[in-house]
Amino acid sequence: MSISPYPSPPPPLRPARGLRGPALAPALDDSPLAIAADALALGQWARVRTLLAETGEDWDLRGHRLTVLATAPDSAAWAGDWRLAEPDSGDAATLLALATVRLAVHGASSTEAAAGACAAAARMLPDDPTPWLGALILARRTGTPEARDHAFQQIRARHRDHHHAHHLMTAALAEQRPGARDDPRHPAHTFAARAAARAPADSPLALLPVVAHTERYRVLAAAGRAPRTDRDHWSTRRAHQILRDAFDWWLEWGGEDHPRGKVDLNFLAHATFHEGRMAEAAALFQRIGPHPTRAPWSYAGRDADGAFRAARDTALRRAGDTTAPGPRGRR
Repeated sequence: MSISPYPSPPPPLRPARGLRGPALAPALDDSPLAIAADALALGQWARVRTLLAETGEDWDLRGHRLTVLATAPDSAAWAGDWRLAEPDSGDAATLLALATVRLAVHGASSTEAAAGACAAAARMLPDDPTPWLGALILARRTGTPEARDHAFQQIRARHRDHHHAHHLMTAALAEQRPGARDDPRHPAHTFAARAAARAPADSPLALLPVVAHTERYRVLAAAGRAPRTDRDHWSTRRAHQILRDAFDWWLEWGGEDHPRGKVDLNFLAHATFHEGRMAEAAALFQRIGPHPTRAPWSYAGRDADGAFRAARDTALRRAGDTTAPGPRGRR
Protein backbone atom coordinates (compact mmCIF):
# COMPACT_ATOMS: atom_id res chain seq x y z
CA MET A 1 0.00 0.00 0.00
CA SER A 2 1.29 3.48 -0.89
CA ILE A 3 0.42 6.74 0.78
CA SER A 4 -2.90 8.23 -0.27
CA PRO A 5 -2.56 11.01 -2.89
CA TYR A 6 -4.67 13.81 -1.38
CA PRO A 7 -3.78 14.46 2.26
CA SER A 8 -5.41 17.12 4.35
CA PRO A 9 -3.08 19.54 6.15
CA PRO A 10 -2.58 19.00 9.88
CA PRO A 11 -3.05 21.87 12.33
CA PRO A 12 0.10 23.74 13.34
CA LEU A 13 1.98 22.62 16.42
CA ARG A 14 2.89 25.42 18.78
CA PRO A 15 6.40 26.11 20.12
CA ALA A 16 7.17 25.17 23.69
CA ARG A 17 6.42 27.64 26.48
CA GLY A 18 8.80 27.94 29.38
CA LEU A 19 11.45 25.39 30.21
CA ARG A 20 9.32 22.33 30.98
CA GLY A 21 10.98 19.32 29.36
CA PRO A 22 9.30 16.19 28.04
CA ALA A 23 9.05 13.18 30.30
CA LEU A 24 10.37 10.76 27.71
CA ALA A 25 12.00 7.46 28.69
CA PRO A 26 15.21 6.84 26.69
CA ALA A 27 15.00 3.07 27.26
CA LEU A 28 11.94 3.02 24.96
CA ASP A 29 10.36 -0.46 25.00
CA ASP A 30 13.41 -2.23 26.48
CA SER A 31 12.11 -3.19 29.94
CA PRO A 32 15.30 -4.95 31.12
CA LEU A 33 17.24 -1.82 30.19
CA ALA A 34 14.86 0.43 32.13
CA ILE A 35 15.24 -1.79 35.20
CA ALA A 36 19.03 -1.81 34.91
CA ALA A 37 19.16 1.97 34.49
CA ASP A 38 17.11 2.44 37.65
CA ALA A 39 19.42 0.05 39.49
CA LEU A 40 22.51 1.89 38.25
CA ALA A 41 21.10 5.18 39.55
CA LEU A 42 21.17 3.53 42.98
CA GLY A 43 24.73 2.30 42.50
CA GLN A 44 23.73 -1.30 41.76
CA TRP A 45 26.05 -1.87 38.83
CA ALA A 46 25.92 -5.68 39.18
CA ARG A 47 22.54 -5.66 37.42
CA VAL A 48 24.12 -3.70 34.56
CA ARG A 49 26.91 -6.25 34.33
CA THR A 50 24.33 -9.04 33.96
CA LEU A 51 22.35 -7.10 31.33
CA LEU A 52 25.41 -6.41 29.18
CA ALA A 53 26.57 -10.03 29.43
CA GLU A 54 23.15 -11.11 28.15
CA THR A 55 23.32 -8.53 25.35
CA GLY A 56 26.35 -10.19 23.77
CA GLU A 57 27.52 -8.97 20.37
CA ASP A 58 24.25 -7.54 19.14
CA TRP A 59 26.02 -4.26 18.46
CA ASP A 60 22.94 -2.12 17.85
CA LEU A 61 21.34 -3.38 21.05
CA ARG A 62 24.59 -2.99 22.99
CA GLY A 63 25.06 0.56 21.75
CA HIS A 64 21.49 1.48 22.62
CA ARG A 65 21.73 0.02 26.09
CA LEU A 66 25.06 1.59 26.95
CA THR A 67 24.12 5.06 25.70
CA VAL A 68 20.93 4.92 27.78
CA LEU A 69 22.76 3.61 30.86
CA ALA A 70 25.19 6.51 30.49
CA THR A 71 22.29 8.91 31.10
CA ALA A 72 21.48 7.42 34.53
CA PRO A 73 22.14 9.79 37.44
CA ASP A 74 25.78 9.60 38.58
CA SER A 75 26.47 6.95 35.94
CA ALA A 76 30.11 8.02 35.59
CA ALA A 77 30.71 7.68 39.32
CA TRP A 78 29.08 4.26 39.55
CA ALA A 79 30.87 3.09 36.40
CA GLY A 80 34.11 4.26 37.97
CA ASP A 81 33.37 2.16 41.05
CA TRP A 82 32.69 -0.84 38.84
CA ARG A 83 35.93 -0.22 36.95
CA LEU A 84 37.88 -0.17 40.21
CA ALA A 85 36.22 -3.36 41.41
CA GLU A 86 36.75 -5.16 38.08
CA PRO A 87 39.64 -3.46 36.25
CA ASP A 88 39.62 -6.09 33.47
CA SER A 89 35.94 -5.52 32.59
CA GLY A 90 35.55 -4.08 29.11
CA ASP A 91 31.87 -3.48 29.86
CA ALA A 92 32.76 -1.31 32.83
CA ALA A 93 35.33 0.59 30.76
CA THR A 94 32.81 1.18 27.96
CA LEU A 95 30.09 2.41 30.30
CA LEU A 96 32.60 4.72 31.95
CA ALA A 97 33.61 6.01 28.50
CA LEU A 98 30.06 6.79 27.41
CA ALA A 99 29.17 8.33 30.76
CA THR A 100 32.29 10.53 30.60
CA VAL A 101 31.40 11.55 27.05
CA ARG A 102 27.99 12.63 28.27
CA LEU A 103 29.60 14.74 30.98
CA ALA A 104 31.99 16.30 28.47
CA VAL A 105 29.19 17.14 26.04
CA HIS A 106 27.43 18.98 28.88
CA GLY A 107 30.60 20.76 29.98
CA ALA A 108 30.98 18.79 33.20
CA SER A 109 34.17 16.95 32.19
CA SER A 110 37.04 17.59 29.84
CA THR A 111 37.00 16.37 26.26
CA GLU A 112 40.47 14.94 26.86
CA ALA A 113 39.18 12.75 29.70
CA ALA A 114 36.28 11.56 27.55
CA ALA A 115 38.49 10.82 24.55
CA GLY A 116 40.94 8.95 26.78
CA ALA A 117 38.16 6.85 28.29
CA CYS A 118 36.88 5.92 24.82
CA ALA A 119 40.37 4.98 23.67
CA ALA A 120 40.93 2.84 26.76
CA ALA A 121 37.65 0.97 26.21
CA ALA A 122 38.45 0.49 22.52
CA ARG A 123 41.79 -1.10 23.42
CA MET A 124 40.09 -3.51 25.80
CA LEU A 125 37.35 -4.46 23.30
CA PRO A 126 38.90 -4.10 19.83
CA ASP A 127 35.95 -5.71 18.01
CA ASP A 128 33.28 -3.64 19.75
CA PRO A 129 32.02 -0.53 17.90
CA THR A 130 30.51 0.93 21.08
CA PRO A 131 33.62 2.75 22.40
CA TRP A 132 33.88 4.33 18.97
CA LEU A 133 30.21 5.30 19.22
CA GLY A 134 31.23 7.27 22.29
CA ALA A 135 34.04 8.86 20.29
CA LEU A 136 31.56 9.76 17.55
CA ILE A 137 29.15 11.37 20.01
CA LEU A 138 32.04 13.36 21.46
CA ALA A 139 33.39 14.46 18.08
CA ARG A 140 29.88 15.32 16.90
CA ARG A 141 29.60 17.90 19.68
CA THR A 142 33.12 18.99 20.53
CA GLY A 143 35.51 17.69 17.88
CA THR A 144 36.52 18.27 14.31
CA PRO A 145 34.86 16.86 11.18
CA GLU A 146 37.97 14.73 10.68
CA ALA A 147 37.63 13.19 14.16
CA ARG A 148 33.94 12.60 13.54
CA ASP A 149 34.55 10.90 10.20
CA HIS A 150 37.33 8.75 11.66
CA ALA A 151 35.11 7.54 14.49
CA PHE A 152 32.31 6.73 12.05
CA GLN A 153 34.62 4.71 9.82
CA GLN A 154 35.90 2.79 12.85
CA ILE A 155 32.30 1.93 13.75
CA ARG A 156 31.48 0.80 10.22
CA ALA A 157 34.60 -1.37 10.14
CA ARG A 158 33.10 -3.28 13.08
CA HIS A 159 29.39 -3.07 12.24
CA ARG A 160 28.66 -1.87 8.73
CA ASP A 161 25.03 -0.85 9.29
CA HIS A 162 25.27 0.61 12.80
CA HIS A 163 21.93 2.36 13.29
CA HIS A 164 22.81 4.99 15.89
CA ALA A 165 26.04 5.95 14.13
CA HIS A 166 24.21 6.55 10.85
CA HIS A 167 21.66 8.74 12.61
CA LEU A 168 24.43 10.77 14.24
CA MET A 169 26.23 11.28 10.94
CA THR A 170 23.00 12.27 9.20
CA ALA A 171 22.31 14.88 11.89
CA ALA A 172 25.86 16.22 11.68
CA LEU A 173 25.85 16.47 7.89
CA ALA A 174 22.46 18.19 7.97
CA GLU A 175 24.17 21.12 9.70
CA GLN A 176 26.37 21.81 6.69
CA ARG A 177 25.20 24.61 4.37
CA PRO A 178 22.38 25.58 6.74
CA GLY A 179 20.79 28.00 4.28
CA ALA A 180 20.26 25.49 1.46
CA ARG A 181 16.56 24.67 1.13
CA ASP A 182 15.51 21.52 -0.74
CA ASP A 183 18.77 20.67 -2.47
CA PRO A 184 18.85 16.92 -3.27
CA ARG A 185 22.65 17.15 -3.51
CA HIS A 186 23.00 18.34 0.07
CA PRO A 187 25.54 16.14 1.92
CA ALA A 188 22.90 14.85 4.37
CA HIS A 189 20.63 13.67 1.57
CA THR A 190 23.49 12.13 -0.37
CA PHE A 191 24.78 10.28 2.68
CA ALA A 192 21.33 8.98 3.65
CA ALA A 193 20.47 7.83 0.14
CA ARG A 194 23.78 5.99 -0.23
CA ALA A 195 23.44 4.29 3.17
CA ALA A 196 19.87 3.21 2.43
CA ALA A 197 20.83 1.85 -0.98
CA ARG A 198 23.73 -0.27 0.24
CA ALA A 199 21.97 -1.67 3.33
CA PRO A 200 20.20 -5.06 3.26
CA ALA A 201 16.57 -5.01 2.16
CA ASP A 202 15.27 -5.50 5.71
CA SER A 203 17.54 -2.87 7.28
CA PRO A 204 15.87 0.11 9.00
CA LEU A 205 18.49 2.29 7.33
CA ALA A 206 15.93 2.33 4.52
CA LEU A 207 14.26 5.10 6.54
CA LEU A 208 17.42 7.24 6.73
CA PRO A 209 16.35 9.59 3.88
CA VAL A 210 13.32 10.57 5.98
CA VAL A 211 15.66 11.24 8.91
CA ALA A 212 17.87 13.40 6.68
CA HIS A 213 14.92 15.49 5.47
CA THR A 214 13.73 15.93 9.05
CA GLU A 215 17.19 16.89 10.30
CA ARG A 216 17.36 19.52 7.58
CA TYR A 217 14.06 20.87 8.92
CA ARG A 218 15.70 21.15 12.36
CA VAL A 219 18.64 23.08 10.95
CA LEU A 220 16.51 25.40 8.80
CA ALA A 221 14.21 26.15 11.74
CA ALA A 222 17.17 26.98 13.99
CA ALA A 223 18.53 29.31 11.30
CA GLY A 224 15.17 31.03 10.84
CA ARG A 225 14.90 29.72 7.28
CA ALA A 226 12.28 27.02 7.70
CA PRO A 227 9.31 27.01 5.32
CA ARG A 228 6.24 28.92 6.48
CA THR A 229 4.48 25.77 7.66
CA ASP A 230 5.66 22.29 8.59
CA ARG A 231 3.72 20.85 5.69
CA ASP A 232 5.62 23.01 3.22
CA HIS A 233 8.82 21.19 4.13
CA TRP A 234 7.20 17.93 2.99
CA SER A 235 5.44 19.33 -0.07
CA THR A 236 8.16 18.82 -2.69
CA ARG A 237 8.15 15.95 -5.15
CA ARG A 238 11.34 14.50 -3.67
CA ALA A 239 9.96 14.68 -0.13
CA HIS A 240 6.80 12.89 -1.26
CA GLN A 241 8.89 10.16 -2.86
CA ILE A 242 11.19 9.47 0.06
CA LEU A 243 8.23 9.37 2.44
CA ARG A 244 6.28 7.04 0.15
CA ASP A 245 9.29 4.73 -0.15
CA ALA A 246 9.82 4.76 3.63
CA PHE A 247 6.19 4.02 4.44
CA ASP A 248 6.08 1.21 1.89
CA TRP A 249 9.23 -0.24 3.45
CA TRP A 250 7.55 -0.15 6.85
CA LEU A 251 4.49 -1.92 5.47
CA GLU A 252 6.72 -4.63 4.04
CA TRP A 253 9.28 -5.10 6.79
CA GLY A 254 8.04 -3.40 9.94
CA GLY A 255 11.46 -3.11 11.55
CA GLU A 256 9.97 -3.11 15.03
CA ASP A 257 12.23 -5.86 16.36
CA HIS A 258 15.19 -3.48 16.12
CA PRO A 259 16.29 -2.04 19.49
CA ARG A 260 15.94 1.48 18.10
CA GLY A 261 12.85 0.73 16.04
CA LYS A 262 10.76 3.21 18.02
CA VAL A 263 13.20 5.96 17.00
CA ASP A 264 12.50 5.25 13.34
CA LEU A 265 8.76 5.06 13.95
CA ASN A 266 8.79 8.49 15.59
CA PHE A 267 10.62 10.04 12.64
CA LEU A 268 8.25 8.38 10.19
CA ALA A 269 5.15 9.38 12.16
CA HIS A 270 6.39 12.96 12.44
CA ALA A 271 6.91 13.22 8.69
CA THR A 272 3.69 11.43 7.78
CA PHE A 273 1.66 13.62 10.12
CA HIS A 274 3.15 16.85 8.80
CA GLU A 275 2.44 15.79 5.24
CA GLY A 276 -1.19 15.36 6.28
CA ARG A 277 -1.47 11.57 5.87
CA MET A 278 -3.71 10.98 8.85
CA ALA A 279 -4.62 7.30 8.32
CA GLU A 280 -0.99 6.36 7.85
CA ALA A 281 0.13 8.54 10.75
CA ALA A 282 -2.53 6.93 12.99
CA ALA A 283 -1.17 3.47 12.20
CA LEU A 284 2.32 4.61 13.13
CA PHE A 285 1.19 6.25 16.37
CA GLN A 286 -0.56 3.04 17.36
CA ARG A 287 2.70 1.13 16.85
CA ILE A 288 4.69 3.72 18.79
CA GLY A 289 2.34 3.36 21.75
CA PRO A 290 3.74 4.97 24.93
CA HIS A 291 7.24 5.40 23.51
CA PRO A 292 7.71 8.86 21.96
CA THR A 293 11.24 10.12 21.44
CA ARG A 294 12.55 13.61 22.02
CA ALA A 295 13.74 13.87 18.41
CA PRO A 296 12.13 14.92 16.13
CA TRP A 297 9.14 16.18 18.16
CA SER A 298 11.28 18.81 19.91
CA TYR A 299 12.45 20.34 16.63
CA ALA A 300 11.57 23.98 15.91
CA GLY A 301 11.71 24.69 19.65
CA ARG A 302 8.68 22.61 20.61
CA ASP A 303 7.92 20.72 23.77
CA ALA A 304 8.49 17.17 22.56
CA ASP A 305 5.92 15.47 24.76
CA GLY A 306 3.23 18.05 24.00
CA ALA A 307 3.94 18.03 20.25
CA PHE A 308 3.80 14.25 20.12
CA ARG A 309 0.51 14.09 22.02
CA ALA A 310 -1.09 16.80 19.89
CA ALA A 311 -0.06 15.10 16.64
CA ARG A 312 -1.11 11.66 17.86
CA ASP A 313 -4.52 12.82 19.07
CA THR A 314 -5.17 14.69 15.83
CA ALA A 315 -4.13 11.76 13.64
CA LEU A 316 -6.22 9.24 15.56
CA ARG A 317 -9.23 11.53 15.55
CA ARG A 318 -9.02 12.25 11.84
CA ALA A 319 -8.32 8.66 10.90
CA GLY A 320 -11.64 7.82 12.50
CA ASP A 321 -10.96 4.18 13.28
CA THR A 322 -8.26 1.75 14.44
CA THR A 323 -8.07 -0.24 11.23
CA ALA A 324 -5.38 1.82 9.54
CA PRO A 325 -2.71 -0.23 7.76
CA GLY A 326 0.08 -1.89 9.68
CA PRO A 327 3.22 -3.64 8.48
CA ARG A 328 2.79 -7.05 6.93
CA GLY A 329 6.28 -7.90 8.08
CA ARG A 330 8.33 -11.04 7.52
CA ARG A 331 8.52 -12.85 10.82
